[in-house]
Amino acid sequence: MFFRNLTLFRFSTSLDFTKLDELLADHPLKPVGALEMSSRGFVSPFGREGEALSHRIGDTIWVTVGGEDRLLPSAVVNDLLAKKLAEMEEKQGRKPGGRMRKQMKDDLVHELLPRAFVRPSRIDALIDLKLGVCAVDTSSRKSGEAVVSEIRHAMGSFPALPLNSEVAPRNVLTGWVAGEALPEGLSLGEECELKDPMDGGAVVKCQHQELQSDEIAKHLEAGKQVTRLALTLDDHVSFVLGEDLVVRKFKLLDGAVDQLESTERDDLRAELDARFALMSAEFSRLFVVLEGALKLSKADA
Repeated sequence: MFFRNLTLFRFSTSLDFTKLDELLADHPLKPVGALEMSSRGFVSPFGREGEALSHRIGDTIWVTVGGEDRLLPSAVVNDLLAKKLAEMEEKQGRKPGGRMRKQMKDDLVHELLPRAFVRPSRIDALIDLKLGVCAVDTSSRKSGEAVVSEIRHAMGSFPALPLNSEVAPRNVLTGWVAGEALPEGLSLGEECELKDPMDGGAVVKCQHQELQSDEIAKHLEAGKQVTRLALTLDDHVSFVLGEDLVVRKFKLLDGAVDQLESTERDDLRAELDARFALMSAEFSRLFVVLEGALKLSKADA
């Protein structure tokens, strides 16, 4: 298990997580009800075979929010509703009013829900107690906030806020591509997105491209700014950093993964445990670098 995306939230390092296991146990994922559209709750990070709803290594905690969603496409409901409305109009010689149509639609949803397929899901989160950062494995701010909300609901209080920067991230990213010195350990990748700062301006996306080239330089001279940039940290981690401060395409490289291959483990749980330990360590290193480069704000104590 390696996270693929990191939507980051900041919280105070003074928060107490000593009773987290007990609190999460009161909020497990429950099967979605026959007349419910969805259900959310905590599941074991280790999957069906696990029991504990959180796993801690050092100053890092791994939690997982599970979900069940009933799949009831609106097109199916609307098609059946249209047929029922047509039959009623034919029998009564007039179209049903708005209130009647709404009631008929609600009745259809209640009739179809118990037979709808259920889609399971899970979103993992890493809570770094030392740094005061919660990293959710999603590139969607909405999904990330939903996970933070579940943690807050379980703990009673979890004042974690979206990551914020004291400088404009696109200015920093643009400077790096333009030739400014990168923080120690960071190097440019081969992917970036450039945008004209004017509303509705041009957008250029480059992949497998030498970024410090004449072609990219011309875009910068024309006033475009870098809004997403591929970077590598010490040949251990590659990722794409956006001006929204979301880390996408997070990937551990051979330099880091070799550490896993050099150890022997007897079971899947031990394997997952080792992977999480490695990933959390690499994430912590990366965050410290980004924190200094982008002047990331800290949570209030």
